[in-house]
Amino acid sequence: MIDIKVPTVGESINEVSLAKWLKQDGQWVERDEVLAEIESEKATFEINAEQAGILKIKVQEGDTLAIGDVVCSIDEKAKRPETAAAPAEKKEKSAAAPKAEAATKADVKATPVAAAIIADKKVDAKGIAPSGSGGKILKQDVLEALTNPGRKPGVELFSRNERKEKMTQLRKTVSKRLVEAKNTTAMLTTFNEVDMSFVMDIRAQHKDKFKEKHGVNLGFMSFFTKAAAFALQEFPAVNAYISNDELTYHDYCDISIAVSAPKGLVVPVIRNAESLSMADIEKKVIELATKARDNKLTLEEMQGGTFTITNGGVFGSLLSTPIINIPQSAILGMHKIEERPIVIKGQIVARPMMYLALSYDHRIIDGKESVGFLVRIKELLENPQQMLFGKDPVKSLLEL
Repeated sequence: MIDIKVPTVGESINEVSLAKWLKQDGQWVERDEVLAEIESEKATFEINAEQAGILKIKVQEGDTLAIGDVVCSIDEKAKRPETAAAPAEKKEKSAAAPKAEAATKADVKATPVAAAIIADKKVDAKGIAPSGSGGKILKQDVLEALTNPGRKPGVELFSRNERKEKMTQLRKTVSKRLVEAKNTTAMLTTFNEVDMSFVMDIRAQHKDKFKEKHGVNLGFMSFFTKAAAFALQEFPAVNAYISNDELTYHDYCDISIAVSAPKGLVVPVIRNAESLSMADIEKKVIELATKARDNKLTLEEMQGGTFTITNGGVFGSLLSTPIINIPQSAILGMHKIEERPIVIKGQIVARPMMYLALSYDHRIIDGKESVGFLVRIKELLENPQQMLFGKDPVKSLLEL
């Protein structure tokens, strides 16, 4: 019998929680097969089978575990069940599974009468809660959907039900850090707005060539990251840490990007953003965002950022006051791009405008610096050609 224990997942991490079992107690498992997911305060990790055998589960989902605790055992001397597919066969079956699943989803299970009403009334079958055996849609289910349009399928009317869920390690950590940021920093937020016309024109004009050459889409994040890298080098206090009576300044820009992952907010880091090209930034954003969605981020990828960018605009946020990601001193919030009337040379015109918000720690960053930093971001985004030199090309030419 082999004991599978909680592995060491980081120097400062002493406990984790069992997030999810991917195999069942008493099930035959193959060597290196993923058995479960464990969750620390910073990331999610997988536990693999060290040998093939029968699985014996020792802890339950949601249990808090210390490093080194036994999670499960594997009886490697057990005889392989005849029903268990050999590893090679299993791969063939799993490859065919998505096709079978897609075919099942394509077919709507309904009685002849229900199917006739669906076709006649042009009802979306996906919005109907089936009550028949095997998930079959009955006549009454269709009539219920027609009688109560707009109601979420399967939701009980006038329900007063409640449910409780244990907070995950990640959610606990996020909660503690947000409260700590509010309680230990002198946080203020300054706002500005930027005309995104020029950036949007560049994207529209060059997006196809950009993707053809670099293999990635040209998004907004590369523009903001590049602009932030220039501005951070001009305003070093915004890129610094404060600890007790010491200030730590950074000559590099490790920019954290806030990503909404399945189990909560994570902030992976783009290292040395000041040295990366637009394409390199876009590739790194895609890599980190994909890992975040798949819970594959490592601790190293989430540690050590010097400044954070968060984009609430992807969720439709028009304006917000982001909270500092301590020990950093500032965070830049991007928001929804929305056409608004503005005055240009005495004429009212519609332009795609975006509100910017910079939350900063007033203990280290003065008002002049915070406003100057945000104005610099605005200038760089409204005149992207300045990112070639870090300043106005004409001024560069004239050495002004």
